[in-house]
Amino acid sequence: MPVHGFIDESVRDDHYLICVTVVEPAKLVPTRKELQHLLLPGERELHFRKEKPPRRRQLADRMKAMPVCARLYSATCTRKTEESARQACLFSAVTDLLGLRAHRLVLDTRDDRNAHDKQTLRRALGNRPSATEMTYEHLDSTAEPLLWLSDAIAWCHGAGGEWRRRIAPLVTTIIRP
Repeated sequence: MPVHGFIDESVRDDHYLICVTVVEPAKLVPTRKELQHLLLPGERELHFRKEKPPRRRQLADRMKAMPVCARLYSATCTRKTEESARQACLFSAVTDLLGLRAHRLVLDTRDDRNAHDKQTLRRALGNRPSATEMTYEHLDSTAEPLLWLSDAIAWCHGAGGEWRRRIAPLVTTIIRP
């Protein structure tokens, strides 16, 4: 069955982490609705870095019951090598998504740095990207609630300890390209 992937990242100390949340097409609409119901009045998106610990716990507990799985890609980096670490993780993630027959990939926008991602995506998809049937786009996280899951999972995994344990049921794979 084809799937959809949603990518966001987290950087902690010397680790660059990409989270790909994988969702089956039939689960897209109900999962988006469930995420939107988690918003507080006036909120346009969920962003884990901005939440207080009690709210993070509540959100993580609700999210880990959602019908999704997450694949994490981690690379060591310095401030100067963050972009190359991201691109190594992204290349690995796209290769894996092709193996899962992904039809759509949505990445959280990074504005002017999206060009780096597009270069890596073209390289990963090869000379005949239409043969893969995978489309991709960068969107602002306010436009796609499923990006909120990737943000939360990446944040929790990067934070370690209690947070990593809370979201562990969603994480199926950890890859270090």
